[in-house]
Amino acid sequence: MDRELVESSYTPAALQALKSFPVDAENVELIAHSENVTFRVAVRGADTDYVLRLHRPGYNSIEELNSERVWTQALKDAGMFVPDSLLTRRGEYFVSIDIPGAGKQCYAGMTTWIEGSTLNDYLETSSDRDERARYFRRIGELAAAIHNQSTNWEVPPGFARPCLDLDGLLGEAPRWGRFWEHADLTASEQRLLRQARKRIHATLSEYGERPDNFSLIHADLHPANIIYNGDDLALIDFDDSAFGWHMYEIASALIEDSFVPGFAPLHDALLEGYREHRPLAERDVDMLPDFLLLRGMAIIGWLYQRPEHGGSDFFEEVKNWVIAECNANE
Repeated sequence: MDRELVESSYTPAALQALKSFPVDAENVELIAHSENVTFRVAVRGADTDYVLRLHRPGYNSIEELNSERVWTQALKDAGMFVPDSLLTRRGEYFVSIDIPGAGKQCYAGMTTWIEGSTLNDYLETSSDRDERARYFRRIGELAAAIHNQSTNWEVPPGFARPCLDLDGLLGEAPRWGRFWEHADLTASEQRLLRQARKRIHATLSEYGERPDNFSLIHADLHPANIIYNGDDLALIDFDDSAFGWHMYEIASALIEDSFVPGFAPLHDALLEGYREHRPLAERDVDMLPDFLLLRGMAIIGWLYQRPEHGGSDFFEEVKNWVIAECNANE
């Protein structure tokens, strides 16, 4: 959907949603339309702007959305830099609104705007490999902080988030789609992915889910979901947060850099940063190649559900890497 169509369809919904929040908006700007439709809202008399997000219908239930906000507040209480929630006038996190002309509804929620650029954008401006490694070390520290908090946190009654366990990643209906059925894969490539799915399923069954390797995770911890603001790194976009393996978290942070030269120093830096704050057994590290492959296959599944991305350079890059890894493990 192009930007003009998104604006004409969703801006009226955004303006309607704003009536439910205690703000006096002076400017509403569309800034992103992917999984969700996101606006930046400038508010009269406020010392911060806000993010208004219209959530994709059917992806997360209202219980899961509310739980996301409960967890981000718990992360903030533990010392992490995350957005603050803005409650509606009725004291709720979200409001349900109609999308004009679409015949459907979505949930809208607001958080504080965090100034800065994404870490991904910042790193693209620098050719300094040492600096890139330094920031991947900090991503490792962020991952460790998330897992330290979640493994020691008592999940409150009624809390609900998706589960990226064997079924959620490799079952008949994975959360990110049936990757082995992507229409742009050849029959032989689909066969390779089915074989890899079976092999990794057996490996993860043996690896198991334990408190020290499986808890709440961000699940999309790549540099585009980290805001760089000088010395501070803020974590945003918890839309995919779930119960899952810690090494899947690490794979999510590393996957897009595993396709290009210079991956090893980033891999090592991230693990060093993680281990500075949380133990990581060699058994866990040994699992990382399989979790990287699993994340690559999940991305193919994500693209499978979005045919508009078919044939893109990104799809070809991910597919070629995944197929090479599958061949190497045959």
